[in-house]
Amino acid sequence: MATLSASTPTNPVLRLIAWIIGRLEAVPYSFIALVARISISAVFWMSGETKVDGWHLKPSTFVLFQNDYRLPFLDPTIAAYASAFAEHFFPVLLVLGLASRFAALSLLIMTSIIEIFVYPDAWPTHGTWATCFLLILCRGPGVVSLDYWIARAFGMERPAKV
Repeated sequence: MATLSASTPTNPVLRLIAWIIGRLEAVPYSFIALVARISISAVFWMSGETKVDGWHLKPSTFVLFQNDYRLPFLDPTIAAYASAFAEHFFPVLLVLGLASRFAALSLLIMTSIIEIFVYPDAWPTHGTWATCFLLILCRGPGVVSLDYWIARAFGMERPAKV
């Protein structure tokens, strides 16, 4: 006969809840980090794709930065190029898990600029984006990343967050 420990609930509903929580806590961090990296990368990649036509910026991109976005400290032409570059380069790094913390920090800064100067009422969306970036920035990209394998090859790995 199995005995219940002092911390095991006797109520069947509470036992079910404890079992579900236990299963959720068993989800590997690396899976959560991979989902965060890929999903937030898609948001920025798709935004970047709206700004380009092949290897060139669309004329509408310049108009957008001149008339709608109007960043107070950056020339609209430079901002248009920088934005299109960032929205393509950093998502690729995140998906690969290469320089993940740097890429996450860069896009977190971009998100902050968008929130403060462009769409201040979109804080629920930007908060969700920031959460993905903070997860990667603070906890790393997980073992399903080039960062992990490069660090491991150089003997710099930390205990894996599986």
